[in-house]
Amino acid sequence: MASNNASDATSVEELTSTLKNFGLDSVPQLPNTYPTLNPIDIYRSHIASLISPIVSVDAKTILPTISWTNSLDNGDLMLPAAALRIKGMKPQETAEKIASQFPESPLIEKPLVAGQFIRFFFKALPLSKLVVPSVLKNGATYGLNQNLGLKDASDPSKGPKKIIVEFSSPNIAKPFHAGHLRSTIIGGFLSNLYQGAGWEVIRMNYLGDWGKQYGVLAVGFEKFGSEEKLLENPIGHLYDVYVKVSAIAHEEGEKMKALKEKITAAKTAGESASEAEAELQKIQDEGIDEQARKYFKRMVDGDDHALGVWRRFRDLSITKYKQTYARLNINYDEYSGESQVKDESMDKAAKIMEDQKVSENSDGAVIVDLTKYSKKLGKAIVKKKDGTSLYLTRDIGAMMERYDKFHFDKMIYVVASQQDLHLAQLFKIVDAMGLKEIAEKCVHINFGMVLGMSTRKGTAKFLDDILRDVGDKMHEVMRSNEDKYAQVEDPTRTADILGISAVMVQDMTGKRINNYHFDMDRMTSFEGDTGPYLQYAHARLTSILRKASVPQDALLSADLSLLTETHAIHLVRMLAQWPDVFFNTMRTLEPITVLTYLFRMTHSLSSSYDHLQVVGSEENLKVARMALYVAARQVLGNGMRLLGLTPLDRWVLPVRLTSGNDELIDA
Repeated sequence: MASNNASDATSVEELTSTLKNFGLDSVPQLPNTYPTLNPIDIYRSHIASLISPIVSVDAKTILPTISWTNSLDNGDLMLPAAALRIKGMKPQETAEKIASQFPESPLIEKPLVAGQFIRFFFKALPLSKLVVPSVLKNGATYGLNQNLGLKDASDPSKGPKKIIVEFSSPNIAKPFHAGHLRSTIIGGFLSNLYQGAGWEVIRMNYLGDWGKQYGVLAVGFEKFGSEEKLLENPIGHLYDVYVKVSAIAHEEGEKMKALKEKITAAKTAGESASEAEAELQKIQDEGIDEQARKYFKRMVDGDDHALGVWRRFRDLSITKYKQTYARLNINYDEYSGESQVKDESMDKAAKIMEDQKVSENSDGAVIVDLTKYSKKLGKAIVKKKDGTSLYLTRDIGAMMERYDKFHFDKMIYVVASQQDLHLAQLFKIVDAMGLKEIAEKCVHINFGMVLGMSTRKGTAKFLDDILRDVGDKMHEVMRSNEDKYAQVEDPTRTADILGISAVMVQDMTGKRINNYHFDMDRMTSFEGDTGPYLQYAHARLTSILRKASVPQDALLSADLSLLTETHAIHLVRMLAQWPDVFFNTMRTLEPITVLTYLFRMTHSLSSSYDHLQVVGSEENLKVARMALYVAARQVLGNGMRLLGLTPLDRWVLPVRLTSGNDELIDA
């Protein structure tokens, strides 16, 4: 219902007109604030300007000290007096002075003091008339700030900054399991976030499509592969093959370890160890690991047969990945991969490392000793004794190619915390090569693991299976309400979106770095803060709006002075926070920053319905409340889309969530 047209966005003239009605002749605006995009910036500038003469500190200095409160019970904004650093006065004395001398304001109640903190509460009516129209006019862009991504905020003609977000990056010929999902969800979210901030975003999938693992898979396929099964279910069959051959390789590794211990013990006792040595040598020469190494060497050397097998596995896997990404609302601007890094790029990097004395030879291999910079970084191998490249080698070449091609201002690697050392070594090597300009623009966004899953051991839960299972469970819940089920146009798609929301929200519930256990029952629950609960809140709002049928023009002229109830005012204050939440998320880069806000807002909504009836209310009050609920639905939807979710307008609520109030339940 809200406009998404940028030309309809709130203007300075409209803000000026609104504020004049409350006794302000102009829009308060200090540098680096955006009043047409963020109503709270008006309040920050206003507060800073009123405090400035009281403490003889420039308003521009005061502005960044004004921050959020932890709870709206403690005010809409607060200022720690210690941050002002007033000489000769204790922070609490400064706070008391500011509060006692703070002039009468058309926007702010008289400030309250709590220790050294000054708490500011917004007056209800001006806030409603600033926030609700801003949401309705800005629509899908409310809360976003395209100015944050400008190369030069004072000169928009210089255009936006450019960022590459490399994420997901699964290994070809292995299933896309829940472990890969974390990078995909976080990377998709970060891409949306930077795009909302005005950056030019290049979404990149850097596939793991090269390396000895393909030797392992090829050797395994020769032993266990079936053409019939490959054609029937390529991903599943390749996974089965990989698990079987990996088990043999693991057994051989354990046996080699035991043989080495036996040889050491025999030599210590002065006994012969020839049989054990012969057996050890045979495994080293003929085992899976050596067979895989030799196969990969054939690939590196351009062997047609070896490359043909690799290419077939790769193509089959990519086709499957694209289907999965489509279900997750993920799209990529560029598919890359280790195999796509040019030999010339790696040769160029090797030459620079050699010329800059960054690398050195070590028993035929090429290494970089990073202990001179930090003992934690250790020594990194960039080329094996047999001349084959490593992940690190290719990552250096890939980084150089990307900078030459895109001239990015920032590049984010969304990679699990298990690779912390690898990325730290990569950035330091590129820096040491004299390419500090590139290295400083690269950032590693890490994350914890989904526990209890291992591809090699065969305990991984595949994403397609997970989405199918949660989708089936959602479908089952929907069928429990047959009357409503019949109203849903595409129940299968609706159940799938619900299932995907359940999986994604569970993944985002907590800081990125935290590990978590995959919990099907928890994620599909309609109780507590889950994906289905968010969808429930959005559909419930849509139901109210659908039944009330108030025209858009009427909403924009609603008499917002009628929103006097505590629940209405609290909801307006929540809506006012969304632009700040977006701005703060640009600092934290954490999905949980957005998710926490959305659940706080849905809780506020849930408690308001009994107090803010729409259908059956007097017409002017009905329109005012509708304007508030349309704004709430817009903000809820904006936040969900930022996270990568698809907000549902209609679906079947479980029977246990229905009540006699049809206005609230017809979703």
